[in-house]
This record gives sequence, structure tokens and C-alpha cells, in this order.
Amino acid sequence: MILITGGMGFIGLHTARQFVDVGEEVVITRYSSWREPSFIKDEYGKRVQIERVDTTSPHDINDVVRKHKVTGIIHLVVPGLGALTPAEDNRINTLSLINVLEAARINDVKRVLLASSIGAYGSLPEGPFKEEMPLPMTSGSATEAFKKAWEILALHYADRTKMDVISVRINVNCGPLYHSMSQPNSRMAQAAARGLPVNFTGAAGGQPFENDETDLNYIKDCGLGLQLLQMAPKLNHRIYNLGHGRGVTAKETLAAIKKVAPSAQIELQPGSRPGGRKNAYMDISRITADTGFKPRYEMDQAMPEYIEWLKSNPN
Repeated sequence: MILITGGMGFIGLHTARQFVDVGEEVVITRYSSWREPSFIKDEYGKRVQIERVDTTSPHDINDVVRKHKVTGIIHLVVPGLGALTPAEDNRINTLSLINVLEAARINDVKRVLLASSIGAYGSLPEGPFKEEMPLPMTSGSATEAFKKAWEILALHYADRTKMDVISVRINVNCGPLYHSMSQPNSRMAQAAARGLPVNFTGAAGGQPFENDETDLNYIKDCGLGLQLLQMAPKLNHRIYNLGHGRGVTAKETLAAIKKVAPSAQIELQPGSRPGGRKNAYMDISRITADTGFKPRYEMDQAMPEYIEWLKSNPN
């Protein structure tokens, strides 16, 4: 049984679906949210068990791990950006990490995957980003700060306890259930599906330039990568990039959208973003060598599927 904390989230539900597809059972945790997406709701109470868990409570997480005889944990739960005070943000992030690691130790869980982020590379001037690159101690965002801190603390804990703890630096993802709308590519897909002009107000970076590059995966590929890392008999490293392995341009994403929505009302700025980072994507040689992971979806396959889902699931 695989435990996915934050399993009612965007990445969590797609990862649960991936495990079910390969014949595994999962337990996903929720705190206040509840979702029943069409691609997995029929498995609720069957191969997908759901538990309400406060990960800041050591008893909650330990009880669930023991009850379901969990053999692997994927720790995805994280507070929403800017949703809490700085003190609460630190408290919840830190306690959740400690409690998950301790529950795994007490119950002899075979492997713990921690969801880190491409944001860990946020202070580097250019890519491609490789796991062995030294990272500066300073951080330009909450994501960069917490993910780097998690890696240091969790891997030190693993050294002391001899546990198998793996940090996974996850890239930007698009696809069904994405809801924060911070990423322009998802705003483009939403606009195309609904036949409305795109609105980039508040999106990361604002209106994209044609040559803006994002290390972008379709969410199903993210779930695949996490499943492969969790189930690999042996891993040779403790930090892995999980990304597309190249930069996907805004122009490329728009072209894929236009193939299924020719009248999409989307305009990009010409050329390249002034001062943009070069090659701002992650090298995925390590995960490919150790698990065989390769992204299955290019934008030509991802955007039509995503837009069709948006049309069928307008809410």
C-alpha cells in the first residue's frame, strides 16, 4: 500500500491513478478538500482509500501508516502559497516533514519520496539544471526556501536513521484539475476550451513571449515519474529531477492549442523575454538511467486531451 499525503491535490490524484493503473493500491490523505474527478472516483473505497489526516499531528500520520500497512510514502502535502502567516507556514511545513519521516521510521516503510521543486534552482542564472549543481543558501521565493530546507533536513535524517529518503525536484505541470492558474500555459488551455479571450493578469510573468521556455510536463507524466521512483528496486541517487528534459516554448504550446481550437483568442508577445534565463529546464538523465522514465506526452498530445477534459468538466 502506497500512502500519498496531499493526495486530494492536483499531483496527488493523478499519481494515485498511475499507481492504480499498474495494479497497486493507495491511500490518499485529505484535510479540508474533497474532489471526485471522473478519472478516479470509481476507485474510491476500492483500490483508493481516503483518510482525513492532519499531517502536523504525529498521531494522525502514524495511525494511518500502521492501519494500512504502508510500504511507501509520497509526501506531497504543502500549504497554499501565501495562504498562511510566515510563522504558520514554517510550522506546518516543518512539522509535516518531521511527522512523515518519523512515521516511516517507526513503521519500517521501505521508501519515502519528498516532493521538491524546480524552484530549488530558482537562484541559478541559467540551466540546464542538474541535481549535482551547488545551490545558493539564499532563496527568492517560499517554494525555493522550503524545498531546499526540506532536502537538507530530510537527507540528514536519512543519514542518521539509514532510511531510504528520496527528494524529487518536480517541474511545472499542466492538465486536468490544475486550478491555481499561475501558469500561463494553463490559462491558454482554459481560454481555448471556453471560447474566451485569454487573460494573463496575475499569471507568472504576465503575457508570455513567444520564446519563453518552461520545463513543462503533462500531469500524467509527473504521476508516472513518481510511480517509477517509488517502485524502483534500487535507486543510485537521493535527488532526482522529474521534468520534460527540455524547454517547451509558449509558441509551441500555442501551436498545439490551435490545432484543436483554431479560433483560440490568444496573443503572445513577439521574441524573447528581456533578461530571461537561458535553458531554464532540468536535465533528466539521472531518472531516465535509473527508472527508464521518459515523458510520454509532447504538447501536441497533451493540449488536445487537456482541452477536451476542460470542455467535459467545466467546473
